[in-house]
Amino acid sequence: MSIPASCRNAALLLVGLLSAAAASSQTAPSPCAPSAQGIPQRSTLARGASEFIDAVAGMTEPERDLAIRSDLLAGNVPAFLRNVLPATVKAQLPGGETVRLTLCVLADYLSIGSDSDFLRVPMGLDTALAVAGSFGFTLPTRRIVDLIYRQAAVRLSPQPQPAGERMRSTPYYVQHQALVEEQRVAAGGLQGALTAGHKKDLVLTSRLWSQPGRVPIYGWHRGIGAPIQPLSTVHGASYADYSHGVRLISNVVFVNGQPRSIYEVLADKLRAPLLSDEGPLPRVAELRAGASALASAAGH
Repeated sequence: MSIPASCRNAALLLVGLLSAAAASSQTAPSPCAPSAQGIPQRSTLARGASEFIDAVAGMTEPERDLAIRSDLLAGNVPAFLRNVLPATVKAQLPGGETVRLTLCVLADYLSIGSDSDFLRVPMGLDTALAVAGSFGFTLPTRRIVDLIYRQAAVRLSPQPQPAGERMRSTPYYVQHQALVEEQRVAAGGLQGALTAGHKKDLVLTSRLWSQPGRVPIYGWHRGIGAPIQPLSTVHGASYADYSHGVRLISNVVFVNGQPRSIYEVLADKLRAPLLSDEGPLPRVAELRAGASALASAAGH
């Protein structure tokens, strides 16, 4: 079923305007705000989601993925996504040391457009890594996805749509966006608040090396400890459907208040379990290098 452009554009504009009005009540800046400096400023000439949707309507999936990558790398990202927020875990290590570790995470999933006209955009793994690397971020692990859900100010319920080939289509992306926004606005969720539960995450896992060429997905929580999607690498790396989202995690974390590289923490056998239920992930930095090469190849 296709969605008339006039109805689609009106729906996107309406939910965006409602969200922008609600967001105006936010005041205190995030302590993780400096993490957003790697996201390019959005041009005053950048297209909104409605225009982007029209532009990709006749594209193949690979062509659309390249268009998504290009817009994101150029900074066509809503202002509310530049609200980088803390997510904190506190634990005692085996040796007795108490550690407080704070991540800096995007408030919501990567989107194209403005605050009043935006679309959460599923994308292939290569594009997700390229954008993350260019911005100074990485992807979450399963444990990080769970942490974000527990600490989210706005928890939304998954809204599965009928399965089939159209799951990967742009109209499905738009349809799911409208459902998510309707639910968020009805719940009183503000743009820029930490929001979770409405998408499956692309994640970091050791399977990226044991099963190369696959996209790892996890999440879509119905409640704490209750994800619909267990860790899966069923699909190829270029696969993306309406249920997928890309939430970025800053490369810089704070361990007992001191800045550290998230890659160092993930490689540390004592501290990695704070962020990974698979133990240390010492090769994640390789993905950062690969993402930088992808971004350069895209001309950014």
